Order: sequence, then C-alpha cells, then structure tokens
Amino acid sequence: MSTKWEKKGTNDGVLTFEVSTEHIEKGLKAAFDRVKKDLNVPGFRKGKVPRQMFNQMYGEEALYEDALNVVLPELYEAAIEEAGIEPVAQPKINVESMEKGQPWVITAEVVVKPEVKLGDYKNLTVPKQDRSVTDEEVEENLAQKQQSQAELVIKESAAENGDTVVIDFEGFKDDVAFEGGKGENYSLELGSNSFIPGFEEQLVGTKAGDDVEVKVTFPEEYQAEDLAGQEAVFKVTVHEVKAKELPELDDEFAKDVDEEVETLAELKEKIKAELVASKEAAAEAAIEEAAISQAVENAEIVELPEVMVHDEVHRGMNEFLSNMQNQGISPELYYQISGTTEEDLHKQFEGEAESRVKTNLVIEAIVEAENFEVTDEDIQAEIDDLASQYNMEASAVRNALSDDMLAHDIKMKRAVDAIVKTVKEEA
Repeated sequence: MSTKWEKKGTNDGVLTFEVSTEHIEKGLKAAFDRVKKDLNVPGFRKGKVPRQMFNQMYGEEALYEDALNVVLPELYEAAIEEAGIEPVAQPKINVESMEKGQPWVITAEVVVKPEVKLGDYKNLTVPKQDRSVTDEEVEENLAQKQQSQAELVIKESAAENGDTVVIDFEGFKDDVAFEGGKGENYSLELGSNSFIPGFEEQLVGTKAGDDVEVKVTFPEEYQAEDLAGQEAVFKVTVHEVKAKELPELDDEFAKDVDEEVETLAELKEKIKAELVASKEAAAEAAIEEAAISQAVENAEIVELPEVMVHDEVHRGMNEFLSNMQNQGISPELYYQISGTTEEDLHKQFEGEAESRVKTNLVIEAIVEAENFEVTDEDIQAEIDDLASQYNMEASAVRNALSDDMLAHDIKMKRAVDAIVKTVKEEA
C-alpha cells in the first residue's frame, strides 16, 4: 500500500494513500449489489440488471462515492498503521483523484496524539497523610448515631433551634399569593437551613397555635426569576412544636444500632475500626492523586490538541446528562431546575477536561515506556473482577468489551501502580 505522512503542525498533518484497483473493484461490486435491488429497467426483473447494463445507462462513475465509502474504513486503518501515527479525532477526507482504471488517491487531514516527554514518575514524594483516629472522632460518630435514633416528642414550650415545627404556610408578594409558596402540615427542623434565609430564625420562640408573618428576601440567584431578589411575606400557622428526645447511650442502644455488638464498648471499638479503615482508604486515594499529579507536572506535552479537550468536555457532559436521565431527569428539565444552560454546563466541564486529557496522555506514555505484557489470564481476571463489581454475568462483560479495551485498561492500572508503589510520604 502506497502511504505518505506529511506533518504540517505540531500535532497535525496530511496522510496520503491509494485505493488499489483491486479494492476499487471490491467497492464497486458491493455498491452495485446495494443499488441494483431497487433498479427498474424494462426487460429485466427487479434486482436482475447486469452491471454492464447499469454502466451503459448511468456510467460506472455513479458508483464511485458509494464504492469509496465501502472500502475507506479498512484502508484508512491500514494507512495509519503503515504511517505509524495515532489519530485522536475523525479525519477530514479529500479525494485527490478518481481516474477510471487507475488507483484512486485519497488524502486525510489528521490530528495525531501529541508527543509526551516523561519526567520522573517513580520514587516521588508526597505530603504525609494523617491516618490517626481520635477519641473525639469516635464520640462524634457515636453522637451522630444517637441523633439518628432520636424521637420527636411534642413540647408545650416555645420552639428552639433544633426543634421541629409542623406548619401551614403561604407566601405573598405585594399581597398576592405566588405559585409554589404554599404548604400544609409541613415538618420543618429549625436551624436546618432548608428554607429561604431568615425564614427559620423567625419561627424560633413560637408555640403551637401561633399565627406568624415571616418577612424574607429571596436570594438574587433564586431559580424563579420573578422572585429573585424580591421581598415576600409568608403567613404561617404553627400546629405543633416537637423536640428531639435522645436515647441513652448504653448497651441496649448499642444493640439497637448494630446487631453485631453486645455492649457500648464494643460499638465504640467497631466505630474506631471503621474510621481507621475509612481514613486509610482516603489516605491511599490522596497519595495516588498527589503522585499522579506530580508525574503529570514532571512530564512535557509541547502542545495539547484542542479537539482532545473538546471531546473530553462532551464526554463528561454526556455521561453527566445520561446519569440524570437514569434518574428520570431530562436535559431540558435539568437546565430548568438548576437555572443553567448547556453553555454553562460546557464551561463547568472545561475546567477539568484539560487536566484529565493530560493525565491520560502521561499514563499512556508510562504504559509505552514500561512495555507491560497482558496475558489471556489477565484479561479473564479483569472480566471476572468487573462482573463481580457490577453484579453482571462474565459473558455479558465479555460481549460488551473487546480484548483490546480490556488490555488497555489493565495496562493503565499497572501504569498507575508503577507511580504509586514507589511513592514516599514526607517524614
């Protein structure tokens, strides 16, 4: 195959290659087989028109575009392999010549993967991570469990922060009730900051049976534009005031919270063990993140193709919106309830996209430098691990992911391991 790669810029160039007469014929035959099924020519049954007759009537050139589309993907892949380049975006294809009886000449404007010059990525030093668990942290966690087991009991005295009031309310702007500002028998914990700023504070000191006018100013960034920054009055009726009644911290409490323990002392020991494990996991994650960040900083990427950052932004956006869709929230609904636009979301993902692209490029460069080998056993182990992780059948994972994809992921993990396993924490 005749192939030529001519570099034009730092990360782009023109790939020129030929379509041989054998491939042209293969494409023409496939293209004709597609169109002949719909041809109506007097004297011939539908789909039975000879190709020679078609050429006489329409000219062989009528099949050229379809023929090229048939063979182009295979030939383009062969051309980039022969040229030894790694495209990072769809090419712009141009037809230079399509002379009958001659090989066709095709050019492709290609953006390629940038060169990465690795710096130090082993024996890096990162900040010391705190893995200690104090008695105060154990007591704080225990107090949270106690709060979660609290019961609400009606009180006759005035409401305080932390109490729950059961209220009816209706909001008015310029003495006119506004949409979405009404609720009945609503349980509101004072101090939870779940209502508009200033609302909950004005209910402190109220009792059951009180009628109160609560004056507030909506935040400037409030999602309902007609209320943003506006003053409003809520007419509130307090039906009940309830206080939290905390359970005693004793052995019975411990057994209620965790059926695997018998005493409060055992519960505290278990809490401490869980906090230790959590801090250890957090420390390992922080070390990995810091080490990878250093490896990326130590590397040199002369110029990052814009198309790679653009594609990463849209990949992130699509993944985010897909997750929203899985929760029953369409993109239109998300933009509506968040008060944002597609452009806002694009800008949000731009911030991290460049960093993620650089990180992936550096890790891929480490994969190449380390020359990792992946066996069939490694691939099967990865399939089994993914099946267990996502509660899927191994066969489903195998059908969804090719060996090349699995091998790539394995090598990327090994590259990260190569960075992390030699890292040192500061003394």
